[in-house]
Amino acid sequence: MIKVNDLPGAIPVFPLPGALLLPRSRLPLHIFEPRYLQMMDDALKTPGRLIGMVQPNEIAGRSGSGLHTIGCAGRITQFSETEDNRYLITLSGISRFRVVNEVEGFAPYRKCEVNWNGFDRDRGKTEEDVRFDRPMFLDLLGRYFDARSLSADWETLKDAEDELLINSLSMMLDFDPEDKQALLEAPSLSTRRETLVTLIEFEMRSGEGDMMQ
Repeated sequence: MIKVNDLPGAIPVFPLPGALLLPRSRLPLHIFEPRYLQMMDDALKTPGRLIGMVQPNEIAGRSGSGLHTIGCAGRITQFSETEDNRYLITLSGISRFRVVNEVEGFAPYRKCEVNWNGFDRDRGKTEEDVRFDRPMFLDLLGRYFDARSLSADWETLKDAEDELLINSLSMMLDFDPEDKQALLEAPSLSTRRETLVTLIEFEMRSGEGDMMQ
């Protein structure tokens, strides 16, 4: 288990709409903007190699930092550099955090002071969803995929651990940034699964409405 005292008080942040990182999950990223290439170079020089993924917040942008309060930090666990000086990286989710304030500095990217308290389960063991009705969930997911002509490896989905299945779908499915934020802020795996089901059902109802117009 990672202890709060082992985590830094300030980290670089990458505000990327719709990109969701969750604890113990992996997020591939393509880095090409000069300021984020610099962020990568600087992060790789630190012991933790941490980058915070945060959703931009339009409402907060009118009077504050323009960022949602809660994000998730990931450790750079894989990276490769292309011939034209871009990075292909993988972030492994470590823990969620709360943005305290933005740190002023000379770097071209943003950096925030963060608080890790309240997210102990992120840094512990893999979560289980004791109320998870997998057959019912997979039936809903199958209808959702059929409606959108999506394909899936159903044998892998059937065998995946609760956390891997729920978190992977939360990260991969095409929801609005605010919906992604709701999935991030879910206090437990059960709550995230309930939120995910609600979003899938809403998308399916919306799709049926579009077909009837």
